[in-house]
Amino acid sequence: MIDPFGRDITYLRVSVTDRCDFRCTYCMAEDTTFLPKADLLSLEELDRLCSAFVAKGVRRLRLTGGEPLVRKNVMWLVERLGRHLKSGALDELTMTTNGSQLARHAEALAAAGVRRINVSIDTLDESKFARITRWGRLQQVLEGVAAALSAGLKVKINMVALRGENENEIIPMIEWAHSQGMDLTLIETMPMGDVEDRLENYLPLSLVRTALAQRFTLSDISDRTAGPARYVHIAETGGRLGFITPMTHNFCGSCNRGRPARTGPLYMWPGPGAGADLRGPLRASTDDVLLDVAIDEAIGRKPKGHDFVIDRRRRGPAVSRPMSLTGG
Repeated sequence: MIDPFGRDITYLRVSVTDRCDFRCTYCMAEDTTFLPKADLLSLEELDRLCSAFVAKGVRRLRLTGGEPLVRKNVMWLVERLGRHLKSGALDELTMTTNGSQLARHAEALAAAGVRRINVSIDTLDESKFARITRWGRLQQVLEGVAAALSAGLKVKINMVALRGENENEIIPMIEWAHSQGMDLTLIETMPMGDVEDRLENYLPLSLVRTALAQRFTLSDISDRTAGPARYVHIAETGGRLGFITPMTHNFCGSCNRGRPARTGPLYMWPGPGAGADLRGPLRASTDDVLLDVAIDEAIGRKPKGHDFVIDRRRRGPAVSRPMSLTGG
């Protein structure tokens, strides 16, 4: 699958649910109304959808949400997709999670062929964690991380950098993650969805890197993990630090991703615009002829980039669609 700009689409981020047991302030409103469960693609349909993409050349699958592990029987889907790892058709099956359900699912994830996961933790301060996530408990997440490491999963911590909220905790987070053998990736907040105003919390990671260079020895490295992070090695800790910078350093030129949402649209970028309908073709027949045509048409419309801007003159989000719908 080659898009109009010559990019080979080999990576699929699949939103299996819009639901989450947290309400992170930068991700979704506290009073979010979720879609009826009947509107979601079934797990069987998600398996068929992912398998169609694998047959067309996707080599990496990431399950996201919302929070993927709150979807009932989601481990059935993980185990089914694991067959593509065994056949060699798929290189990697991964997951992004808030960690709340990891303690009871970590061993099953590893048994299904998952080798690494991303866990979102923005602070190690319990009260601040509760404030940012609204409903989350830090200790529960840390127990999930410990369970994942014990199960042999490689864990990367994702931290959204928030000015005035957790910017002073970046160094402690680096030291904690690296002491546990985990990478840490810092992420700029994105102007998506009707959530709390990001203008005061937006923290350019270019400034963060400059500040970190006063404390640590940072060396650019060429390591990639299929996603948009760019990594440095920190001599003092021996670990890797990633930067995901959709605002200060647009990485769209190398984008190799598609994002099927849990109701069937395929978003070829996180920016504005309607997704290509895959649910209709998926349900129209038992073979994948119509589905393949719809996928090819969507790939042919993939834009060059998202062109997000955080503008203090414009108070609303750049994109009304929340990241939890697009696939976080």
